[in-house]
Amino acid sequence: MVAAVRVLLLLLALTASAVVSLEDYVNYLVTAPQNPVLEIGTNFTATCLINNTTEVTADDLRWKLAQREIPPEQYKKINDSALSVTITITDKTPEWLFCFSQKKSVHVKLNSGKYLHGIYLRKGYFPKKPENLSCIAVQEHIYISQFIKCQWESANQQAGDFSTSYRLNVHILASISSFRTFNKTTQTNSAVIDTEVFPNFMFLEIWVEAENRLGKVESEHLTTEANSIIKTNPPSDINIISEESFPTSLLLNWTRPIDITQLNLIYEIRFSPKNSHNWSYVPRADTSIDIQSFRLQNLQPNTVYVTQVRCKNDRDGYWSEWSNNSTKRTPSTKPASKPDVWYVITPSESADERQVMLLSKVPEFAHGKIIEYHVGIQYVKEKPKNVTWERIPVTNDSSNYITLLKQVHINDKMRLVVNVSAVNLKGKSPAATLVIPEKDNDSPPVQSLKVYPEAGKLSVDWTAPATRGVSEYVVQWTNGDEMDWQREKKYIRKTNIRGNLEKFVRYNVSVYPLYSGQIGKPVHVETYLEQGAPLDGPAVKLNGKAGCTEAHLIWEELPINKQRGYISNYTIYYTNGTKTEAITVPSDTLSYTLKSLTRNTRYDAWIKVSNIKGSASGSNHSFTTLKYAPGELEGIVVCVSLGFLFVVVLTMLICICKRDVIKKSFWPQIPNPGASTIGSWSPDYHIKAETSSENCLSGISVLDVDVCDGKSIFEEDKACLPLKKDKYMSEEHSSGIGGSSCMSSPRQSVSDSDEGGDIADTTASTVQYSSVVATSGYKGQTPSLPSQQTVFSRSESTQPLLESEENPDMLSLEGSRQSQRFPNLTLDQREGNSDSNQLEMEAKTLDFCPVGEDSEDRVSADGQSHEWLAPAPISSYMPQLGGYRPQ
Repeated sequence: MVAAVRVLLLLLALTASAVVSLEDYVNYLVTAPQNPVLEIGTNFTATCLINNTTEVTADDLRWKLAQREIPPEQYKKINDSALSVTITITDKTPEWLFCFSQKKSVHVKLNSGKYLHGIYLRKGYFPKKPENLSCIAVQEHIYISQFIKCQWESANQQAGDFSTSYRLNVHILASISSFRTFNKTTQTNSAVIDTEVFPNFMFLEIWVEAENRLGKVESEHLTTEANSIIKTNPPSDINIISEESFPTSLLLNWTRPIDITQLNLIYEIRFSPKNSHNWSYVPRADTSIDIQSFRLQNLQPNTVYVTQVRCKNDRDGYWSEWSNNSTKRTPSTKPASKPDVWYVITPSESADERQVMLLSKVPEFAHGKIIEYHVGIQYVKEKPKNVTWERIPVTNDSSNYITLLKQVHINDKMRLVVNVSAVNLKGKSPAATLVIPEKDNDSPPVQSLKVYPEAGKLSVDWTAPATRGVSEYVVQWTNGDEMDWQREKKYIRKTNIRGNLEKFVRYNVSVYPLYSGQIGKPVHVETYLEQGAPLDGPAVKLNGKAGCTEAHLIWEELPINKQRGYISNYTIYYTNGTKTEAITVPSDTLSYTLKSLTRNTRYDAWIKVSNIKGSASGSNHSFTTLKYAPGELEGIVVCVSLGFLFVVVLTMLICICKRDVIKKSFWPQIPNPGASTIGSWSPDYHIKAETSSENCLSGISVLDVDVCDGKSIFEEDKACLPLKKDKYMSEEHSSGIGGSSCMSSPRQSVSDSDEGGDIADTTASTVQYSSVVATSGYKGQTPSLPSQQTVFSRSESTQPLLESEENPDMLSLEGSRQSQRFPNLTLDQREGNSDSNQLEMEAKTLDFCPVGEDSEDRVSADGQSHEWLAPAPISSYMPQLGGYRPQ
């Protein structure tokens, strides 16, 4: 406490002496101590003093660490002008600790330079004690090097505001009273000391000092003999001698790396068969003396061994590196173990035979190169008397791992017993026996076989058969044409396949139980050591041709070597250039029919094959759908042809059945009025009473007589044409059918249809004719009295009226008329004209109507007036096309 007060007084004195005369540059607050070096995890106490002012007191002071204000609970008021604070150093980041006044007044401004003072805190860790100090001196040429290399371990220290340096010290005790010390400083965990000359057989004291701004610490002192830190070179010139009389031993010789005057050495020897990673060590008790030769014993004959030797100081020190490999083959002797015989069943041409391939491995202890096999085959049939033996020498000119002994054919009901012995230059091995049972083998198999990858190998696990008597198990694995096997003891239930297995290859693993040499039924499982993505995708193609909306795709299963795993599914992709579709199918599917395709469209299709490790796509296949399905175009042509034929036949049937109607519609019968008797004017013909205009001549057709036609009148009648024409044309507008007058228009009407309706509306069912008959006089005669009237006679028949059929009594009258009308014609001419124009017509009732009262006298061309001019008959009629003429 007294020391702290002295420090404070000293700081106050220094501060007072530093005050200048200018009041603006005076600091009224001073913090202590300044520039501290703090250890992380410790507490730190700082004091703030009010200097040369009465504007503020200790009650107005506050502390702030960086930007964070410290709570008042951590303050301690020393007096009215001093305030301290205690904080814990928690992190390694340097920061400022400020003291300031919180009072506000005219003289005191918040956080002004005169009322703010700080301490810069630098933090770090106290150096850790170095651990595990070790030193070594290596051999250079035939001497030990003068350089001693030491290394140590230091605790992982966090970075601070300052670093730690290390100093290595080596103290050599030449005697009790004399010594030399060497040292070296470094920032790392190792250093090399140059001793000028290596101190053989002297004692060394070695230690390390760690130091930083917080302090210094030393490691444990290492006191040892200098020779105990030496590491020599390995022995050289390893020589191995093989002796024919000792096939199980090898003699080793070597050269020591350093002279015996400098070091006494001990050795260590290890050996192993070539290509083996399991070393065998000679016990150290046998090599714990300074020797330069040793005999290896209990080796396998005819085996190449690899040997290594190393050495070190006999008291203590470091083992040298192992010498280079030295190899030598032991002498050979006759085989000491049986050959490993196995078999494979291959397909046979005969259904009731089996083709057996006999295989053999070199005996485990062959003790020399196998030059041949002696094979004895026993064929055991249904009866024992058929037993035969055969000995077959087999020459083995190759060094194959598996040798094919022989291929034999046996019946399915035959059992095969095989005895095999291996022969080398020194002798013959014991015989191995293999019993191949009948095809219908009833020996029970193993149960619950499981094969799975484990730690880079294939593990095989099974359960023993329910029955006892298993002598051993054979585990076989095949990959296409390659196969191998291994034998396991009868108590084994789990093993690893010891062969060289490859990744991405499918293996068929089988386990056979053996019952005193007789083979039981096997159990098979397929598996992979490791699966990978397929190498390629299947090539898809069309099965046949594409249809209009469907296409049947087929593909082949990938070869086993390209699958590299179990196929999980296939994905079929197809696109028409604008839209791509995908369909996923199971792994056992090798064909698929695409449906709902667009007609006459080009498609590209490909298949992606997938497994648990990835996928691969095959090549594209293009096809184009048809515009018409097979037979569709022919069907359309046939349907159109049948339809056309049906229409033609139907039309012909209609024409045949309705030929009369068609004939009347397209070729109507035009009656010849010159050959038809439609009625004649007669003086004594009864004249009907005048009827009303509504009923007069209702539903009849009027024959239009063109009196001006020069072809129908004779030359003597031409003089009267003007007068007649004018008269008739005038009457055409004043009288007609269905009008107020009974005089019809001088036009002809012909029906267009055979079926009639209301006679008041149409005359489609008849062909009507009419003629005008005068009641008095002939041509050129004076008309009769005015009281005489002209009457009209009409006919509504559909056929011309034949005079001989309907009105034979009118023949004489007609003939007299014609003779009067055509006096210049002979009778034959008149008859001929009548025959050529005659038409068949059905007679209809004739309606007559009186002539109107307003008839006028006719005036001839010569100026004479005539009361009536009876119209003369004409030789032809115009067909009626449109029914009645509108009024």
